[in-house]
Amino acid sequence: MRRVLVDSGGFFALLVREDQFHDRARSLFGQANSENWRLMTTNVVVIESYALLLTRAHGGRHHAIRFLDMVSRDAYQVERISQSDEENAMRLVRAHQDKAYSLCDALSFVVMERIGIEEAIAFDRHFHEYGRFRIL
Repeated sequence: MRRVLVDSGGFFALLVREDQFHDRARSLFGQANSENWRLMTTNVVVIESYALLLTRAHGGRHHAIRFLDMVSRDAYQVERISQSDEENAMRLVRAHQDKAYSLCDALSFVVMERIGIEEAIAFDRHFHEYGRFRIL
């Protein structure tokens, strides 16, 4: 089964029609559904996505609650961040001094490497800059 990480930008683009990547996100999530991909995310991405939708989307509360409902009822695997993941992500952001990865992105990178996921639905340039995953 194809396993793919969903970043907050993927969730935001799916739920917010005005987002420049909305059509691409709808296409990817539709493909994931028809091909039975195993979509996963992290609990930190859930927190970041909720905050992003709440503060940056027109009708933010509606989108944020809709997102929580979607994650709760759909078959998303939500991987919890461990203390080791946190330490590794902090090491990663310190080591990549020429990059401005958010800690959330670094945590996603660390978790993807830990559980062996090689693809992501992400519209964030940092996933491209990190360069170790296939961005759909």
